[in-house]
Amino acid sequence: MTYKFEKARMDQVDEIWKILSDAILRRKADGSNQWQDGYPNINVVQSDIENGLGYVVTSDERVVAYCALIFNNEPAYADIEGAWLSDGEFLVLHRVAVAQDYLGKGLTKYILKAIEAVAMEHQVFSIRADTNFDNAAMLALFEKNGYAYCGEVYFRGSPRKAYEKVLRENG
Repeated sequence: MTYKFEKARMDQVDEIWKILSDAILRRKADGSNQWQDGYPNINVVQSDIENGLGYVVTSDERVVAYCALIFNNEPAYADIEGAWLSDGEFLVLHRVAVAQDYLGKGLTKYILKAIEAVAMEHQVFSIRADTNFDNAAMLALFEKNGYAYCGEVYFRGSPRKAYEKVLRENG
């Protein structure tokens, strides 16, 4: 399969929202409380796209995955219970979701590599992310792809496991 990683467009909102909606239902079926409080929602997706933060993976023009990338701005990360690996600029990965019929095809690993390329293009050498304590798939993905556990951060009152991958030292 040939995938393409690119900025999301407003005409893709419905496809993106379907992918996220299915992911929200999967998290619920797994017994998780992650994404069960009305976040993310279609307004978040629209805001991501308007602000240039939303990215999609397409396969033959079909959206098959979504994520948001934010440079140097995640207020919750300032209050980590633990310590980040680096102090410089960073890229934050949020809202990763893969289409139901593309699960298990290595797409999340592709996304992580594509995100590394985006970071490097911007001369940013650190990627930070977080996930729920019970999101076994994301926890395993981070650990398999060189992300180090750094501590806990809090979103909407809930603790999350925080990870960082340093691509290379700044300077």
